[in-house]
Amino acid sequence: MFDALARQPDDPLLALIGLFRTDARAGKVDLGVGVYRDETGATPIFRAVKAAERSLVETQPTKAYVGPEGNPVFLDHLWTLTTGEAGKGRATAALQTPGGSGALRLSADLMALMGTKRVWLGLPSWPNHAAIFKIAGLEVVGYPFFDVPSQTVLFDRMMEALSGASAGDAVLLHASCHNPTGANLTDEQWRAVSDLIAARGLLPLVDIAYQGYGRGLEEDAAGLRTLLSAIPEALVAVSCSKSVGLYRERTGAIYAACGNAETALSVRSNLASLARTNYSMPPDHGAAVVATILGDAALKADWMAELETMRQRITSIRERLAAGLSARWQVLTAMRTQEGMFSLLPLEEADVMRLRAEHALYMPASGRINIAGLKSAEVDAVIEKFLSL
Repeated sequence: MFDALARQPDDPLLALIGLFRTDARAGKVDLGVGVYRDETGATPIFRAVKAAERSLVETQPTKAYVGPEGNPVFLDHLWTLTTGEAGKGRATAALQTPGGSGALRLSADLMALMGTKRVWLGLPSWPNHAAIFKIAGLEVVGYPFFDVPSQTVLFDRMMEALSGASAGDAVLLHASCHNPTGANLTDEQWRAVSDLIAARGLLPLVDIAYQGYGRGLEEDAAGLRTLLSAIPEALVAVSCSKSVGLYRERTGAIYAACGNAETALSVRSNLASLARTNYSMPPDHGAAVVATILGDAALKADWMAELETMRQRITSIRERLAAGLSARWQVLTAMRTQEGMFSLLPLEEADVMRLRAEHALYMPASGRINIAGLKSAEVDAVIEKFLSL
């Protein structure tokens, strides 16, 4: 019976990982995988995470199921971290999920269940966004967001496109540190988008996966908070993979900001029902770690300090790349104002393949590079490889 299945194409990024691992050349550089690496090339575990885990080993009383909704302390702390005053006192349905991807999938299933037909997606975007929405049966409509050759946000075209959205449509927005471009909306643009969404009766789904990697913890959530202050209903998908370094623990949450408490109870029951038939119960460990850190003043301060050090390191490498690459591509001075792990370079696929073949420089065919994966000692060599094109 399995012969009826057609083989699916390999995920391009996963295939890239395999190619990099088997390349025996010295000096090979991985600019593809979206993880943070330190100066040794390792993806470190936060000091606060280690301390929280030690505490859990000694004090955690059980390994029984946490229930479909997950860890309520984790959910409360994470909502406060992401939304601040804008989320305080808001009627909210919350569910712990297996990572940010799990949060996005639950949100897609919820939207399909409530009759949403279309999701507007800014292009380019994280490739899995469209795949998640489509597998849930939603129509994905692209809107212009970023122009790679000029390295600019296409805000006027974005607003024009969204002005054609119908009431009840959903729109996906990146809260900060846009993947794959690193480009973000200004505070004024967030206000304009919020007003348009409110006026047209759209449902915003905000993906916040890199809080603290751009301008800082508070600054990276400012656009989301502006939106929540302006609209009656929203979905917020949160990932702890990058901000707390819990990649393999699959720690995330989906929040639905609702108009009243009764609606929030209904939404929560539907999310729990969807989760029950999908993965039943969320994994506990990562959420317990985050709840421990955010509930302890000393651990939270240490986590914030280490995250800020990482952010500054990313910013420093970004500035060096911008200075070096702008000698060939003047538009790449824009990399200085872009934020977070990624930038999308104005390269043809042939350029990417040549860099891989001749210089062991690995990146997706799209030209997206992971700045957070570079060692400082590699930056000059990487610039030289790009300039050789």
